[in-house]
Amino acid sequence: MVHVNNFSYGALNPVLAYVTSCIGCFLGLRCTTRARASRGRARASWLGIAAVAIGIMGIWVMHFIAMLGFTIPGQSIRYSVPVTILSMLIATAVVGVGLFIVGYSRGGAGPLLLGGVAIGCGVASMHYIGMAAIRAQDRLAYTPALVAVSVAIAVIAGTAALWAALRLETAWAALIASMIMGVAVSGMHYTGMAALRVHAAFGLAVTAPASASAEAFLLPLILGISCTGFIFSAVIALSPTAAEMLAEADLMARLGPPPPDVHIARRERQRQAYDSAQAGRPQPGSLFRDHRSGRQQDEA
Repeated sequence: MVHVNNFSYGALNPVLAYVTSCIGCFLGLRCTTRARASRGRARASWLGIAAVAIGIMGIWVMHFIAMLGFTIPGQSIRYSVPVTILSMLIATAVVGVGLFIVGYSRGGAGPLLLGGVAIGCGVASMHYIGMAAIRAQDRLAYTPALVAVSVAIAVIAGTAALWAALRLETAWAALIASMIMGVAVSGMHYTGMAALRVHAAFGLAVTAPASASAEAFLLPLILGISCTGFIFSAVIALSPTAAEMLAEADLMARLGPPPPDVHIARRERQRQAYDSAQAGRPQPGSLFRDHRSGRQQDEA
């Protein structure tokens, strides 16, 4: 068995991975809170943004920042580009399923547990599909017991995140919840890495035409996604909070229905004025029609 190193750069990779995971989870929790205060397309949009924030920045970017510190002595590790992109899409999709289950439910423990299992499966599947993207000469295997523990941690983290999204309203509470979720995601990752066993496979040639090194592929991608995440942070910070959205909806409900259209009101006033002018005048063909001239009528 080959000894591998998960901390080639010391504490730099774990700390950066944890901070990035906290930022992504914080954005996702704040978006989910806003989704609860929205209706229709706005709710779906907020839940979609939350899935992107948690799935990509909170999980995927965290995983590969940590993987930048993973080395196998004497080997150059490459990553399959299609499989790496697939892991990112799966993380976003499965996390989105969990968020939509809870976002459109009427509450209760059932949807919460189902959504937590979905998010946990998304975290675990992203991790192990991302590991499947590794192209190296040696053979990679896993300890089943530790794999099961890592999946359990992922499910617990997903359930806790959904519970926090449903119960917490303030930004400080979401920040604390995101820090706890960041610990869970990082713990799941390094538990999965502890389950990894690398066995020497001498004489095998690595043929990976659609692969790239971490420096050439992962690093630019991570930097781009991180910059996008900070832009998302600014947009969410400037948007109305859930409390402000609920207050505005309550105010609009108290004000009642919107006033009638200006043109309709104008036509109604004109009709009423015409009816008032015609009141008391004989209608054409009336037996009581006054045949006197207009001047005689005025003198009368």
